Formats: sequence, structure tokens, C-alpha cells
Amino acid sequence: MVSYAGRGVHGDVVEALGSRVVGGAAPVGATLDPRDLGAEFDVSLTVIREALKVLAGKGLVASRQKRGTFVRPRADWNVLDADVIRWRVEGGEARAVLRDLAEMRAIVEPAAVRRAAEWRTGRHLADLEAALERMARAGDDAAEAVAADSDFHRALLAASGNEMLAMLHALTAPALRARDSIVHGPHGSADDPVPSHRAVLDAIRDGAAERAGAAMARLLAQADRDAHAAVRERA
Repeated sequence: MVSYAGRGVHGDVVEALGSRVVGGAAPVGATLDPRDLGAEFDVSLTVIREALKVLAGKGLVASRQKRGTFVRPRADWNVLDADVIRWRVEGGEARAVLRDLAEMRAIVEPAAVRRAAEWRTGRHLADLEAALERMARAGDDAAEAVAADSDFHRALLAASGNEMLAMLHALTAPALRARDSIVHGPHGSADDPVPSHRAVLDAIRDGAAERAGAAMARLLAQADRDAHAAVRERA
């Protein structure tokens, strides 16, 4: 999922319009007139139309004959899109984003690691170990900590042996990155993540399915507490 922040004039227009829609300044059902927008942003109609195509791809707007371009209902938005997540967080919806993410992970990941304890291969264990080692080395490097955590959870889902579960990481990765950026950012004060992740990996390596599921549930509960504490500090 391509993020359009910092991509020249085109990216600037996408940013402005996306933030406007997601933040509610352009409410559901509102018409977005390309000529008016072109005059407002002092750009060509081509730039406006291309920006609106990007927003349409994210489910934010649609175009119909005789109606023009309009803001779609919130239920149609791609809430897993990286930009939509970022616009929601920047617009004050961080708590809601984190709540939905935490609930989804609590449903999926404990079950996935129980399967991983039964289906993991040596390659899966090596990938998990490598990600955990990167996590341990990250220290105060927030970007590396976020990347290592993402790799660990990608490897966990892959280790389940279920191709559909493995693909879920591609869908949830933008939300996980947003969550980790908050936790590892200037307002974050998370505990060392290595021990809780190590407990999950050790249980998977031992083939202890129920222990792995319980360890993941504890990890997710702590992750949720860390994220909400960081949001409170940002406020």
C-alpha cells in the first residue's frame, strides 16, 4: 500500500484531501468539485483528478454520472490502508485505531501461534530467532525496533502453516507500524519487548501449543497497555 506523503504536488493534494475526508471536514455524501479544488490548491485539473483516483482506490470517494465525485460512507473506506490509518491517527482517532487493532490481534494471533507450535519448521524458527535478535539489538533505534517487531509477527503467522493466515500480515502491517511508531516514539515508554516475544518463540520451539497461545495473549495485553499509555502521553 503506497503512502503518498512527501510525493510532490500530487502527494500534497492527496494528503490534504485525504485528511479532509477522513477528518470529517468533507463529510460523507459531500460533493468534491474538481474545478473548485483546482482553484483552491492552484493546480491543474489533471493533478486533482489523479489525486481523486488515489482516494477512490482507498475507498474514500467515488464518482457517478450526474452526481460527480462524492465522499463514500465510512463503511466503504479501506481502514487497513496505510494513509487512512495515518490520517485517522493524526485526526485524533488513535485510541479507536489501537482498540480495533488490539481486538483483531487478540482474536487471530493466539490461535495462529498455537498452530505454529504444531506446524513450524526449522526455517520458521530461524526467521523468528533472527527477528528477535534484531529486536534485542535495536536499542533506542525506533525504526529498527518497529521493523524487527513487524518481521517477528510476519514470521509467526507464516509459521502457522496456513497461507491465508500468513497473508494477514500484509493487511495488518500498516496498522502495526502505526501502533509501533506510537509506542517507540518520543512519548512511548514500553518495557523491553524481548522477554515477552522470547516466551512465545520458546513455546513454539517446544511444540507447546497452549503455552504459546497463553504467552501470545500476555504479549498482546502488554502491547495494548503500552500503546494506550503512549497515546495518553501524546494528548
